[in-house]
Amino acid sequence: MYRTHTNGELRIEHVNKTVTLAGWVQKTRNKGFMIWVDLRDRYGITQLIFDEERTSPEVMEIAASLGREYVIQVTGQVIERESKNPAMPTGDIEILVSDLQILNESLTPPFTIENETDGGEDLRMKYRYLDIRRKPVRQNLVFRHKVTMAVRNYLSEKDFVEVETPYLIKSTPEGARDFVVPSRMNEGQFYALPQSPQTFKQLLMVGGMDKYFQIVKCFRDEDLRADRQPEFTQIDCEMAFVEQEDILQMFEGLTRHLLEEINGVTVTDFPRMTYDEAMRRYGNDKPDIRFGMEFGELNEVAQHKDFNVFNSAELVVGIAVPNGNTYSRKEIDALIDWVKRPQIGAMGMVYVRCNEDGSYKSSVDKFYDQQDLARWAEKTNAKPGDLICVLSGDVHKTRTQLSALRMHLAQELGLRKADEFAPLWVTDFPLLEWDEETSRYHAMHHPFTSPKPGQLELLESNPGAVKANAYDLVLNGNEIGGGSIRIYDKKVQAKMFDYLGFSKEEAKAQFGFLMDAFEYGAPPHGGIAFGLDRLVAILGGQETIRDFIAFPKNNAGRDVMIDAPAKIDESQLKELHLKLNIENQ
Repeated sequence: MYRTHTNGELRIEHVNKTVTLAGWVQKTRNKGFMIWVDLRDRYGITQLIFDEERTSPEVMEIAASLGREYVIQVTGQVIERESKNPAMPTGDIEILVSDLQILNESLTPPFTIENETDGGEDLRMKYRYLDIRRKPVRQNLVFRHKVTMAVRNYLSEKDFVEVETPYLIKSTPEGARDFVVPSRMNEGQFYALPQSPQTFKQLLMVGGMDKYFQIVKCFRDEDLRADRQPEFTQIDCEMAFVEQEDILQMFEGLTRHLLEEINGVTVTDFPRMTYDEAMRRYGNDKPDIRFGMEFGELNEVAQHKDFNVFNSAELVVGIAVPNGNTYSRKEIDALIDWVKRPQIGAMGMVYVRCNEDGSYKSSVDKFYDQQDLARWAEKTNAKPGDLICVLSGDVHKTRTQLSALRMHLAQELGLRKADEFAPLWVTDFPLLEWDEETSRYHAMHHPFTSPKPGQLELLESNPGAVKANAYDLVLNGNEIGGGSIRIYDKKVQAKMFDYLGFSKEEAKAQFGFLMDAFEYGAPPHGGIAFGLDRLVAILGGQETIRDFIAFPKNNAGRDVMIDAPAKIDESQLKELHLKLNIENQ
C-alpha cells in the first residue's frame, strides 16, 4: 500500500510506530547533516526528518535532491519532536525516515502553494490543479461537499426523491440566452442546455412524484459580471398539493438545518416582507436586514421650500448613517464622488450632520431651517451623532442609487458581519414587467408562475398591478433561493402565454408538451431553486462564488486552464452541417 496513515493523522500516542506516508513535498530545510521535509496531503502536513547518524547515505542522498511538489512515499518511525509546533495538529511528532521513494518529480510551481500565496488570480486559475493543493481552496471544496450532503440528507428525510433531468433540451424564448448544441443527426436543428429544469420538474409533479429535488448544473449565456458564472449549480425542488405557506415552511426548515449543521447557528426568525415594502424600505428586493439605515421618504418635508432639485424630483429619500457625524468634510466629499460614479449615476448628494446638542448642520442650510431638518431626522430615524444622506430623482433610479450607498456604507462601517445570519422571505412580486424595447410585458420570473389568488382577472384591466404567487429567500443581502406556485390549469396557462405575446402557434411549438400534460390531471404544485454556489459562499463567510467552485470560469466566461471556448476542426463543422463566417475565422 502507498500509505498506512494520512499526513494529518499522527499524534504523540503513535510514537515508536512504523508508518508509511505519501504526499507532496511542501518545503525542505537542508542543514547538510540533517534534512527536514514537510510532507503534505489533503489531510494535513507531517514533518519528516533525515539524520546522517540514523539514516542511510542512499536515503540522505535522495532526500537532498527533493524539490517542491515532488510526490514521494516514505516509511519510518514516529518519534517525538524536540521542538514542538503547537500550530500544527501533527506538531508533537515527526517521522524518522528509513526508506524514501520518489513517485514523481515536479517542475517548480509558478506560485507558492501555501495558505498565503504569491500567485495572482489569473495565474492561479490557469494552474487551478495546483491552486487546489492550497489549504484555503481545498477547505472550500470540502465545505461545499458538506453543505451538499446536508441538503441531500435533509430533503431525503423529508421524502424528496432526487431525479435527474435532461441536459440536452429544447431552446425556449423566455429568460436569458441559451447555450445551443448542434445536432449531427438532425441537420439544421439544435439542442439547448437548460437554464433550469423548470418544465421537467413540473412534469414530474404531473407524473405523481410529489416531492422532487436535484442538485443540477444550469447554463445561461448572459453578459458576465464579476461574480457570475455561465454554468452554475442549483438545488432544484418541487412539491405537489401545496400552497405557498407549505413551501415557505419546508425551506425555512432546510435553511435552519444548514445554519445549525454547518455553522452552529440557531436562527428562529424568518421575517416576511412584500416586494413593494422591500423596495420602499431598502431600495432593492434582496435587502440585508442585519443593520438599520432604512429609507426615510422626505417628499412631504423637503418639497415645500425653494430648493428646485428636490421640488422637481419624483422621490426625495434619505438614510441615517450611525455615528456618521464623525465623518470629515473630505470623507463626505468622497461619498458624494462615490454616488456620482457612472456605476451609480446620482447627480449629487445632500447631507445633514446631526449634532450631539440636538442641532443640525446641512449642505442646504440656505433653503431649510432647523425645524425642517428635525423632520428629516424624524423620517430617517436619525439620532444625535448620525449623518443623514439624501438623494433625489426618478423613483426607481433613486432607490437603486441609495440602496447601493447603504450597502457601501455598511461594508465600510463593518456592519456586514460574516458570522451573522439574517434570512428574509420577500413575497408578492409583480407577475409581469414592462419591456420598453419590445413594448410588451414579460414574466418577471417565468411564464409558469401563478398569479396571487383572486388576481387573475386583473390581467385584463391592469396587468402591471398583478402580483405573482412568488417568493425569494434572501440571506444577508443575497438572494439564495426563489420560486413560485405554478399554473397547473391549461386554460390559465394559455391565457398567460397570450398576455406575454405568444401566438397560439408559438405557445404550442414551444410548450405544447407541458400544455398536453396539464390535460391529464395535473396537481396543484410549486417549488423553489437555491443557488448552491452563492449559498455555500455565504455559509462559508464569503461572497465570491469562484472560491467554492473547483474549476471556475473567469470574468470573460473563459476557462483559462483548458483554454475554452476554442475553435473546432473544420471536419467537425461539416459533420454538424455548420459553416463559420470567414470574417470571424
